Amino acid sequence: MAGRFAPRTPAVPTPRTPGGIGPRTGTTSAKTRTWTPPGDAFELGLVLGPLRRGPADPTFRTAPDGSAVRATRTPAGPGTLRVRAAADGTVHAEAWGQGADWLLERLPEMLGASDDPAAFVPRHRLLAASQRRRPGLRLCRTGLVLESLIPSVLEQKVTTIEANRAWRHLVRKYGEPAPGPCGDSSDGRRDSRMYVMPDARAWAMIPSWEWHKAGVDAKRSDTVVRAARVARRLEEAVGMEPELASARLQLIPGIGPWTAAEVLQRSNGAPDAVTVGDLHLPGIVGYALAGRPDTDDAGMLELLEPYAGQRHRAVRLILLSGRTPPRRAPRMPVGRIAHL
Repeated sequence: MAGRFAPRTPAVPTPRTPGGIGPRTGTTSAKTRTWTPPGDAFELGLVLGPLRRGPADPTFRTAPDGSAVRATRTPAGPGTLRVRAAADGTVHAEAWGQGADWLLERLPEMLGASDDPAAFVPRHRLLAASQRRRPGLRLCRTGLVLESLIPSVLEQKVTTIEANRAWRHLVRKYGEPAPGPCGDSSDGRRDSRMYVMPDARAWAMIPSWEWHKAGVDAKRSDTVVRAARVARRLEEAVGMEPELASARLQLIPGIGPWTAAEVLQRSNGAPDAVTVGDLHLPGIVGYALAGRPDTDDAGMLELLEPYAGQRHRAVRLILLSGRTPPRRAPRMPVGRIAHL
């Protein structure tokens, strides 16, 4: 704890990498891997996009050259992964930290190698057109539950802006700088670094007033703490069938079908994990497929029935189509309970 409050000292500016992420350093050597995705189309941004929690996510960055950088906590320890898709269709990856080997070994699975886009048969013209325009969609599978569970819990019943702000605050305060060059900053600013999220014990030890400062109410913070205390059992859900995995997650008070689906879409790459209980999604699906913006969860599931087994992919394609109902009410106000 003492090191957390050490006084800051200005950093000496150092040259940045061509991708614009982090400085060059001779003390960190990256492990590398090259992989060729199956099929003719692959779009890195579509595959990894769901892992990013807002434009200022301290665990995820994109670079001008199109590469994506992800800092995460693996079973082997913290790791940073930089992925770039080349013009010839190959994917080049670099990894740093204790989790480098784990990340590189599971690179194909994370990028959708176990996904089967051919299993999806569009039955609506809108979905056929969306699939034709974005053939590079693959469903990622991180193999990590807690890193998707915690930000999903933070998103419960609040705006995305509030949830992303809480995630940034807590990861920067209780996480650790990402391994490799991305954990440094060329200008000495803490918010320009990338961070690995805290481990399960650190999440469970965050005091109540820090949750309050982050804008997280007691119901959500208690859910995170309960999940962190049984993190090992929750991580076992990666090897389960989606129904059993969802049931395992929902054993934790405060985790319902909405949160479980949001987690399994990322950790397990579950193609049928449709999100129910969402404020906006039923209206979007209903408007896109039937012109009914007032559709509820039951109506959404009825419209998605022809895509049983692939309902999550169907929803992703609907969202990618851009066909959403016109806004009829003001945006939900952004709250700041930290000011109370």
